[in-house]
Amino acid sequence: MENICWPYFDPEYESLSQRIHPPMICIDNDTCEDCSLVKVDSANRHGILLEVVQVLTDLDLIISKAYISSDGRWFMDVFHVTDQLGNKLTDQRIIDYIQQALGAKQGGSTTEVKTCLGRTVGVQSIGEHTAIELTGTDRPGLLSEISAVLTNLKCNVVAAEVWTHNMRVACVVYVTDELTSRPIEDPEQLAAIKEQLSNVLKGNDDRRGVKTDFSMGLTHTERRLHQMMFADRDYEGPDTRSLGENGRPIIKIENCNEKGYSVVNVHCKDRPKLLFDTVCTLTDMQYVVFHASINSSGTYALQEYYIRHMDGCTLDTEGEKQRVIKCLEAAIERRVSEGLRLELCTSDRVGLLSDITRIFRENGLSVTRADVTTRGDKAVNVFYVTDTSGNSVDMKIVEAMRREIGHTILQVKSMPSSPRPCPTDTGDKAKFSFGSLLKSQIERLSYNFGLIKS
Repeated sequence: MENICWPYFDPEYESLSQRIHPPMICIDNDTCEDCSLVKVDSANRHGILLEVVQVLTDLDLIISKAYISSDGRWFMDVFHVTDQLGNKLTDQRIIDYIQQALGAKQGGSTTEVKTCLGRTVGVQSIGEHTAIELTGTDRPGLLSEISAVLTNLKCNVVAAEVWTHNMRVACVVYVTDELTSRPIEDPEQLAAIKEQLSNVLKGNDDRRGVKTDFSMGLTHTERRLHQMMFADRDYEGPDTRSLGENGRPIIKIENCNEKGYSVVNVHCKDRPKLLFDTVCTLTDMQYVVFHASINSSGTYALQEYYIRHMDGCTLDTEGEKQRVIKCLEAAIERRVSEGLRLELCTSDRVGLLSDITRIFRENGLSVTRADVTTRGDKAVNVFYVTDTSGNSVDMKIVEAMRREIGHTILQVKSMPSSPRPCPTDTGDKAKFSFGSLLKSQIERLSYNFGLIKS
């Protein structure tokens, strides 16, 4: 089964305002030489910003700048995007997918498209697999134990994604029955899977508790992982990462009392999907983004959000501000990949994940993040590994594993590097003011949407 992403929201649901005023999506390839402008003009509703960002990031697009305004009943955003190869959006299938996924094209089903990285994005059938959600305390060899249990219970792992942060782990695993290649529906088998996986997660000591669930319906895996780790309160745990103090995100929150907003400034090293991670966290914490300015053109990203809680209140207490700061830090750090990146590509078979992770465990490696997929009859897996103490891996061990598994099957794709310090003084270029933000947005949006409607 090929790994497929899909919109998190229910595609069958349309509000009255959407039917009366369907979203207007314009892909402008003429205004800027080095990027495409994606312009979204729509009736405003909670969560629409996340939906737009999610669709763009699922397509492996890079958002270098964004100007967001949704104060009132209308949502008007402009995103500067390229694909991850630096190209503009010229593929009509990608353009059609964006318009269909965001509701600009009515009728018909959302097509499946391939991104620049070769991933398939589209609408996934609900009944193809059983999704298992796991949270607990991380430890070396845990993924090996989980995959071994599933193999022993006659489950075929068709896809999985694993995140670790602050000694906690969240994992979404998609499985089918080994004999039928269908979802597992037998209550006794499901109960056995839940019991044995819960026992594995508990280990010798788990004071924070573990959770094993079967998710129903459509799930956006990365958003679900954020929700699972947020519910598990990973942001409260001891920080075990090797980043120095200057390598951490710089997040500040101040209140703009004259306008009735809380202003959140984020300054950190840029990476793919950073905007999705921060917007996802603010949305799931029930905050509404009214205005925002995003600049990720260089090595570092600058994000400024003007927010209120859904009840209309700003962040008035220091405790509330600190909680938002910790949650945003956690959201940014969860996807930061520590360790050596290993890629495995080989013919898929039942028990493959169990065998590979067993070899990792036997060689003293710990998996800090994993993305397990199948494309046709091929398994395409990515693992980030450290030694059991969280330090860099001895390359002699890696070469020994490659000889055992096969040099062409297991490849080293990137070496771990020390993060450069994040500047503590961002200077005038990093400073935003509410007046200048609104002025620049009004000027840009007036011009941009004039192009749309002309």
